[in-house]
Amino acid sequence: MDFLSQIINGLQVGSIYALVALGYSMVYGIVKLINFAHGDLIMVGGYAALFALTSLGLPLWLAIIMSVTVCVIVALLMERVAYRRLLNKNVPRISLLITAIGISIFLQNLAQLLFTSSGKAFPTIIKADPIQIGGLQISTVTVVTIAASVVLMIALELLVNKTKMGKAMRAVSEDSGAAKLMGINTNATVAFTFGVGAALAAVGAVLYGASYPMITPFIGSMLGLKAFVAAVLGGIGNIPGAMLGGYILGIAESLTKGYISTQLTDAVVFGILIIVLLVKPSGILGKNVVEKV
Repeated sequence: MDFLSQIINGLQVGSIYALVALGYSMVYGIVKLINFAHGDLIMVGGYAALFALTSLGLPLWLAIIMSVTVCVIVALLMERVAYRRLLNKNVPRISLLITAIGISIFLQNLAQLLFTSSGKAFPTIIKADPIQIGGLQISTVTVVTIAASVVLMIALELLVNKTKMGKAMRAVSEDSGAAKLMGINTNATVAFTFGVGAALAAVGAVLYGASYPMITPFIGSMLGLKAFVAAVLGGIGNIPGAMLGGYILGIAESLTKGYISTQLTDAVVFGILIIVLLVKPSGILGKNVVEKV
C-alpha cells in the first residue's frame, strides 16, 4: 500500500512537470529553441494567482484566469522583445540559449524586488475531503492535478492535430521558410505557441501552489530544469512524450524519496537525463531526425 501511495504521489508531481514540459516541447518543436525562462512562468503564475486570491479576494476560477492572462502576457513580451529578432536573423542557437538564461535571471530578480526573497504562503484552494479506496487515502488535490494534466494534454493534442492553427504550427515546425511561402504568418504562429505554453504553465503554477503552498522567486528554477529533463526523457517536441516523461520523472523522484534518500532526489533526476542522452538521445517517443546537407 505504501508503494502504491508513492506511485500516486509521483503521478501528482509528475503531472506538474508534464504541464511545464509541454511548453518546452511545443516551443522546441516549432523554433528549435530551448526556452530556459519557461520554468520561471510557474513563478509568475504563482504570484499572479496568490495576488488574485489574497489581495483581490477573487474566487479560484477568476484567479486561474488572471494567472493565465499574466503568464501569457509575459510570454508574449518575452517572445516579441527578446526572441523574435534573433530568430528572424538566424543567429547561432547559443545566443538564444544565453538570452533565455538572461530572461530567467531577470524574472527572478524582478520578483525579488516586487515580493522580496522570502516565501509567501499560498492559501488552501481545494478543501474537499480525501478519497478513501480500501486502505489507500488519496487527497483531492492529487486527483485534480492528475485529471487536469490529462485533460489539458488531450486538449492540446486536439488543438495541434485538428485545428487550422495546429496545421500552421506543424507547418512551421516542418519548414518555416516553406510555411511563409504558403501564406502562413510564422511570427503569429510562434507567438501563439509561446502563449499556449504559458497558459499551461499558469495552470501548473496554481496546481503547484495547491500541492506545495509556498511561493518564492526561485520555485521555477529547479522545477523548470526537471520539466526540461521530462521533455527530453519523453522526446522533446512530442506532446505525449512530454506527459510520459513528466510522469516517469515524478514517480522516480517519489520512489527515491520514499525508499532511498530525499537528498539523492535531484541526483537521480539528472542521472536519468544523462542515461537518456547516452542511450536514446531522441527520448522514449522521440524520432531520430537525419540532418540533410
